Amino acid sequence: MSTPLRAIVVGGGPGGITVLGNLLEHLPTTVAAAAAATAHENKKLMWVDPQFRGGRIDARYREVPSNTKVELFDKFAHEVSAFRDIVQRAPKLNAVTALQGLPQDRGCSLGYAADLCLMLTEGLRRHPDIEPRQSRVTASTLDKRTNVWNVELSDSEPVTVSRLILCTGSSPISNRLPMLSRLRGENLANPKEIDLDTALAPSVLAQTFSPAEESTVAVVGASHSAILVLMNLVELARTSHPRLRVKWFTRNKLRYAEYKDGWILRDNTGLKGQAADWARRNLDCDDPFPRSSPVADVVDKVWTAPPPVEEARYRDELPRCTHIVQAVGYARNPLPQLNVIDDGGNAAKPLEVSYDHATGRFFEDGPPVSKEKRAYVPGLFGAGIAFPERVIDPHGNVEYAVGFWKFMKFISRVMPEWLEERN
Repeated sequence: MSTPLRAIVVGGGPGGITVLGNLLEHLPTTVAAAAAATAHENKKLMWVDPQFRGGRIDARYREVPSNTKVELFDKFAHEVSAFRDIVQRAPKLNAVTALQGLPQDRGCSLGYAADLCLMLTEGLRRHPDIEPRQSRVTASTLDKRTNVWNVELSDSEPVTVSRLILCTGSSPISNRLPMLSRLRGENLANPKEIDLDTALAPSVLAQTFSPAEESTVAVVGASHSAILVLMNLVELARTSHPRLRVKWFTRNKLRYAEYKDGWILRDNTGLKGQAADWARRNLDCDDPFPRSSPVADVVDKVWTAPPPVEEARYRDELPRCTHIVQAVGYARNPLPQLNVIDDGGNAAKPLEVSYDHATGRFFEDGPPVSKEKRAYVPGLFGAGIAFPERVIDPHGNVEYAVGFWKFMKFISRVMPEWLEERN
């Protein structure tokens, strides 16, 4: 077997970029890792992604307003030395200077953040300690006799590695609502589905409808994404698509992030930025919307709570809709097939794992055991939107921390432990 790499990072989005920056930051200063690198491991880190284009943030979300303040994107770009070196070597006008030219205490179009990802990606791909592979990881097998992973790539021979770091991202939940399936089965409603990514991009969304035809869009949810979709649809209705109408199906009242003394209530779940401002002005009022509101002639709010009311409301209102957008959250993208060879060297078997949101590591699923006896899977880690940190605010609320700067804080904290781990 060839000498294993130090680490393979799977995924080219913000999570993968953050992990690479922190690997380069911590490896030289971690005594155990440095000794292991000298005695047992290759110098190279491998970075695997099919495109190296910043993940979904560049491909899908450039037009989306951020709920992160600009100053945190700039802080992210200067937090680790590898990033600072890339910024220092960049042309005079670059993604960071573009961010620095914006109001620092507000959000911005995610196109600015995407450009930052692209700039850092190009710099990292040229780093002498990183071997970029424009490929996919199809399967990975842990040999418990050596605690080394054998990683299969879609376009080349397998490679061996002591640390496999999954930054594989998430996508909008696309499973059809059970109620929608029932109504379709009964031939009562058959609205055309618009995926959330389309609804979040105004330039793409505008091509979905004919301005000359009447269209009614059902929007399901009250999340940050749902409010952005409503913003986009209302803007279309008031400009290029005057025959467009919206039915907004929601169970919950709007929840906003609240800035406290040194912390933020509902930091990861509440509305922020442009979405929060627009919702306060236009949606956060008693039913019906005031006639003076710009949404009054466009949006019809349909309360679907409490649960006994939900089915009746959908049966009454959904048949009147020509399209539907489900803004009900995100789910992890499929992982590569994980397998394990046991201590006896028997044939590889599927490896089922559960993520530990406190450490960025994975437990091996199996018979129930006490928390103290659960063992981490050697050399397997996760980060980014698919594997965020679990945080608890001063009021005891549990959330999952998603965002560039939140990824940076989490990975900076756990990276030394990842590099010390040799069991």
